[in-house]
Amino acid sequence: STVRAEGANTEVEDAKFIVSPVSQYVTPTDKLLGIADTDTANKAIAAMQNSGVRHLVVADQVLADDRISSGADIRGVISMQDVMSTVQKDERLSLESLAKKFPGIDDPIAQMREEQKSQANDLAKNPETIKEDIIRVGTAVLSVASIGLFLSQSAWLHENSQLVMIAIFVIGYIGIIFEEVFEFNKAAVALLMNTGMWITYADFYQNDSGVATKGVLEQLKEQLSEVSDICFFLLAASTIVEVVDAHQGFKVITNLITTKSKKALFWVIGFLTFFLSAILNNLTVTIVMVSLLRKLVPNDDDRRLFGAMVVVAANAGGVWTPIGDVTTTMLWINNNLSTVPTVTELFLPSIVCLVGSLAFLVNQVEEDSSLEESTLPEPSTLAPRGKLVFWAGIASLLAVPIFSELTGLPPYVAMLTGLGAMWTLTDLIHFGEEGEAEMKVPAALSKLDTSGILFFLGILMSIGVLDRSGLLKDLAVFLNENLPSQDIIATVIGIASALIDNVPLVAATMGMYDIADYGTDDKLWQLIALCAGTGGSILIIGSASGVALMGLEKVDFLWYAKKVSLGAAVGYFAGIATYLAQNAILHGGEGLVLPAMAATDTIAAVM
Repeated sequence: STVRAEGANTEVEDAKFIVSPVSQYVTPTDKLLGIADTDTANKAIAAMQNSGVRHLVVADQVLADDRISSGADIRGVISMQDVMSTVQKDERLSLESLAKKFPGIDDPIAQMREEQKSQANDLAKNPETIKEDIIRVGTAVLSVASIGLFLSQSAWLHENSQLVMIAIFVIGYIGIIFEEVFEFNKAAVALLMNTGMWITYADFYQNDSGVATKGVLEQLKEQLSEVSDICFFLLAASTIVEVVDAHQGFKVITNLITTKSKKALFWVIGFLTFFLSAILNNLTVTIVMVSLLRKLVPNDDDRRLFGAMVVVAANAGGVWTPIGDVTTTMLWINNNLSTVPTVTELFLPSIVCLVGSLAFLVNQVEEDSSLEESTLPEPSTLAPRGKLVFWAGIASLLAVPIFSELTGLPPYVAMLTGLGAMWTLTDLIHFGEEGEAEMKVPAALSKLDTSGILFFLGILMSIGVLDRSGLLKDLAVFLNENLPSQDIIATVIGIASALIDNVPLVAATMGMYDIADYGTDDKLWQLIALCAGTGGSILIIGSASGVALMGLEKVDFLWYAKKVSLGAAVGYFAGIATYLAQNAILHGGEGLVLPAMAATDTIAAVM
């Protein structure tokens, strides 16, 4: 077009050119030059400079010769002026600044390339970049080394399979603990840890063939069955809570909470959680209370502390009834404990544990006006539908132990049955109604934290390997042979349950001591129930409630250890001392001095 304009000899020819259709001087499609929408600005500038054009077509598919692919999606046009005006806005890339910084280079494009190299070098010196590079390289090296070791079928691996399983477990837990540092999702780490440990156990532990035996496959099925029970239980309970919440059912509870004092609310929620976990179970109550806290406590930092308090209260409340905590239930089903002595003799130590921990943690609560900003509406009458869904949900949760007792089926079946009943109920309530999809179960299922459930699966499957391989049994035997009293053993088991799931620890303990030697409701069993139940609160990964909180409120390990662990430990040791003193009073013969000395020795031995 420029050539034609310059070649016009008269004004008439010039005017004729201007009014002629653009089709006469348009650039043919096959000659258009383009650039991919993912390319950088410096590449666009270089392409325009090399081709002697000032515009490029931006497309999603561009050939090697800068021609646009026939099936490309055209995104727009970019001009030299557009690019340079943007570049000039960045003082680091302005032509004037670049000329001063690189006086020996005349070409602006070359100056820009040198600046980018300089920026890349500066970025490489950044401590955060160095950390990221170390993590990337370390992960790659560890992955390649691990795969190579397993593929090599090394004799060393067969001879040291237990050591390898422990190493995988430790590395995996480090990845979970320092999730915020490594920026690896804890669910991914837990699943990889689970796989590595099961491969080591199946192919190399007491197995020369290098291939999983039929017996190990059966153990894997059994472990998956046990873990799936808990995962399905968690899935169903979480969904029921979501459905009740969608119908504003928790207004039945929140209407009764009128305090605007955060410390008062801290105590109210703590005691409410404690007693609810005794009749439901600590996992279900944690899910319910965390959902409630999302409405009561708007500040994220406050809600994390309240959520941690819920974990402590739920674990303490689950100890003193046979249906409250899974370890107490295990001992109860195995006839190590009976109902009435469990309730009467573990209630006081449990509530002392609660009060001791809350009295310590409440000092971190700072009074302000944030509760006035909560999303709770003013107390009002709940709609009949909301009441129906609320009480149906509570009935579904409360019916779990009754259903299991009457039918002999595991609790997850009862919870899934309750979910089915709630599903049917909400479908009937909203039958024929449009725009009510958010009130039904499918919408509640879509809101669940699937990664949290997978994390739970990976952790429990990994613990299962330690149990199946006998490592936990070996630990229990070691404790029995090297610690001077059963009180201290029970206390150490409780502390160990802060790091390792308390279910296999208690199971191993049950295998160590014969019920013929230590009868039903013996002090040993009651103390193990108390310690294993409340000791899991010391670390967030020590209980199902804590793991659930990690998934629901994204609470990380280090935050919990810094803010909560000491308070949980205070309550833990206070509960043990209370139990020992109470046991001496109820059963006589030893006075209070020996139990007090035993409590002191216990605390000193583990601190």
